[in-house]
Amino acid sequence: MNQDFDIIIVGGGAAGFFTAINIVEKNPKLKVAILERGAEVLQKVRISGGGRCNVTHACFEPNELVKFYPRGEKELRGPFHQFCSGDTIEWFEKHGVELKIEDDGRMFPVSNSSQTIIDCFLQATQKLGIKVLTGQSVQSIFNPEISGENIWKIETQTENYVAEKLILATGSNPKVWEMLQTYGHAIVNPVPSLFTFNIKDPRIKELPGVAALVTVKVEDTKLESTGPLLITHWGMSGPAVLKLSAWGARILHDKNYQFTISVNWLNDVDVDEAEKKLKELKQEHAKKAVSKKSPFDFPNRLWESLVYASGIDSETKWADLSKMQLQNLSNQLTNGSFQVNGKSTFKEEFVTAGGIDLKEINFKTMESKLHKNLYFAGEIVNIDAITGGFNFQNAWTSGFIVANAI
Repeated sequence: MNQDFDIIIVGGGAAGFFTAINIVEKNPKLKVAILERGAEVLQKVRISGGGRCNVTHACFEPNELVKFYPRGEKELRGPFHQFCSGDTIEWFEKHGVELKIEDDGRMFPVSNSSQTIIDCFLQATQKLGIKVLTGQSVQSIFNPEISGENIWKIETQTENYVAEKLILATGSNPKVWEMLQTYGHAIVNPVPSLFTFNIKDPRIKELPGVAALVTVKVEDTKLESTGPLLITHWGMSGPAVLKLSAWGARILHDKNYQFTISVNWLNDVDVDEAEKKLKELKQEHAKKAVSKKSPFDFPNRLWESLVYASGIDSETKWADLSKMQLQNLSNQLTNGSFQVNGKSTFKEEFVTAGGIDLKEINFKTMESKLHKNLYFAGEIVNIDAITGGFNFQNAWTSGFIVANAI
């Protein structure tokens, strides 16, 4: 027995729910079902932002917003002019969820709980009569060109469904990508995008929790990033590293996550300026021990570690620094070389670069250029962003555009 719907959405995550709700709000006559392979829906929403759900980012200008997407910058410009961060805030307010802006621009529900977003979606689907069907892992998809009946057929391990239109919002799902390949869609091979760097180095071994505003470069590439860096038990994290991991997703994958970074702990001060500043300090603090207090805007513990790494012991006074020691310290401060040996997933937020080739999608409607009545929303396509609410904004925008088109 086929279960019959106007529209089937595969994927019970952020993009799937947002698309479904917007479709039925715009056209209540449509019969819509969400198929989710897991036992529960919206699992990624639950854990995102440390359980608080980083809904979007307070960047309201589409041409600025696209700059946070290593893949999809050009393609998202039009969509963001249709539905941007300001529209997201308004949408959630209309649905009873107030958002707040944090100092770094990230936006969360005022409740500080992702459950607020989940409840909002579940109440809306219930109110609008959208069927949410869990434990429905899609085994095969038959498109209208095969059946000749102008309907999509979807088989799960327990049921058969038919629908006039099919929306895939399955995120990074290799099985669904494989099915799409059999229908001629090109898939850009997925690689991890947001990750932290594994580094074992005596200079940072005792410093977990220490943070500084830095510039980081990946040697032998053009990759460079500025922002806060956080030292962790396993190496380095923080926005500066996560930005590098996103923009360098392909390059770092090709290097098998074995590469060297240089860290400028003084951010925008170069080695000559640093040496000049150290010479001034040598005059000013002649009788004081070099290692005792950081003269720069970062923690004493980090300063102490870099002083030792420059061959200066704890009792050495500023006046006694040799020319070589001054040069060493300038280098450690502005061009510290660290060997990266592998990566770790950032929190539980596993993001990949890869997915359906962007050339095969009409970004005015998010419809496949190859197959009529097949639409995509969220991370199933080759779009990804740095951390900060941008991946969710792509889910809301693409879902809204699909809903509008349908």
